[in-house]
Amino acid sequence: MPPPAPPTELVPSERAVVLLSCVLSALGSGLLMATHALWPDLRSQARRLLLFLSLADLLSAASYFYGVLQDFKDSSWDCVLQGALSTFANTSSFFWTVAIALYLYLSIVSTARGPETGRLLWAFHVVSWGVPLAITVAAVALKKIGYDASDVSVGWCWINLQAEDRVLWMLLTGKLWELLAYVTLPVLYLLIRKHIHRAHEELSEYRPIVSTEAHQLQRRTSVADKKLVLIPLIFICLRVWSTVRFVLTLCGSPAVRMPVLVVLHGIGNTFQGGANCIMFVFCTRAVRTRLLSLCCCCSPQPPAAAAESPAGPPKAPALSKTGESQRPRRTPNELPST
Repeated sequence: MPPPAPPTELVPSERAVVLLSCVLSALGSGLLMATHALWPDLRSQARRLLLFLSLADLLSAASYFYGVLQDFKDSSWDCVLQGALSTFANTSSFFWTVAIALYLYLSIVSTARGPETGRLLWAFHVVSWGVPLAITVAAVALKKIGYDASDVSVGWCWINLQAEDRVLWMLLTGKLWELLAYVTLPVLYLLIRKHIHRAHEELSEYRPIVSTEAHQLQRRTSVADKKLVLIPLIFICLRVWSTVRFVLTLCGSPAVRMPVLVVLHGIGNTFQGGANCIMFVFCTRAVRTRLLSLCCCCSPQPPAAAAESPAGPPKAPALSKTGESQRPRRTPNELPST
């Protein structure tokens, strides 16, 4: 491997952008955890896994925020501590992201239920927390975590570039799992999407679907299709810049210090919690509706008397010749959805 490139200097504007990304990611992870606490009926197994992913993303955003704010210049004790926390949280986030995809695949395609699901969740906890913890403890004990000149980070500490086996430890503490996630996530979500389409076609063949029901089913399938495509796509778009700078560092290329790559790397590594919040809160109708209702309830309401007309209380709707109310009727599509 060529000698390390000169340190990458962070200008204030780049640091500000990455710090903002950390804050937004922390807020997004916090909002995801808040929705889990507020509405127990939404606590499905998949969203419970999403809760643990949010915990990992929150810890990751907090540790990255401290690292970018400090902009370390050597392997001080807080550099090692920050590097250890971010390594553990970031690697755990990879494992939980793949765990959610694997759980959805086994639940939808393989129809895993009951005791099998319980054992699977315990396995996810052991692997997604245990493996990153073991790797991080080993890296700290062997003094592999330290100052990296921001060539494979954006101000925070990771693997010490002075270590002779730094490439091996870069792979073990993140890059290997990141590369595996690039392959695993698209494959699993495409298999789920294919299974849903096949099941929908079989259902249409054996049971005639009325137009209203067909429209609703088509809309829900379209939303599911978009999410199943966007989830791995967003993950790859966020993380690929880190991989690009990793490869450039291995090659000793000066392009690793390009400001655009530095900013994209900083946002990609720190904004995972914010992206998950957008996908699973703001783009999920059931959660978004409740969140909007909660915000409306918290806003000040006008007095009841002010809502009435100056001429007095509102009158009952007039009746037509057939004795029916003139209120507008709801179509089936306008009825409250379950």
